[in-house]
Amino acid sequence: MSWQTYVDDHLMCDIDGLGQHLSAAAIVGLDGSVWAQSSTFPPQIKPEEITGIMKDFDEPGHLAPTGLHLGGTKYMVIQGEPGAVIRGKKGSGGVTIKKTSQALVFGMYEEPVTAGQCNMIVESLGDYLVDQGL
Repeated sequence: MSWQTYVDDHLMCDIDGLGQHLSAAAIVGLDGSVWAQSSTFPPQIKPEEITGIMKDFDEPGHLAPTGLHLGGTKYMVIQGEPGAVIRGKKGSGGVTIKKTSQALVFGMYEEPVTAGQCNMIVESLGDYLVDQGL
């Protein structure tokens, strides 16, 4: 299966048959290279943004004082799972990032999609990829 298929069929899927979808999604290598992304994923991800995210996985809490920046948008860092999941919130939306051994799985949402729905989609795919050794 191609990386783009994972994004299209597993991250940008219809949630609970309600016609709701994540607003954007991507799978990015730990080096910052984009493996696959939705057409709505921010195109201007900066290397220092990926570096900050990677540092927070290594040193949980690193991003809390400054916020999580993604494509120039600042998210408030909220409770995640140290070393495994980073969650951010901005207004009525947010972002979930799951780290696997080789990649970062990103999911972004806006209402009416909830943080819990986004977490479930992103973390389920991330757990699957971890189980596959990816």
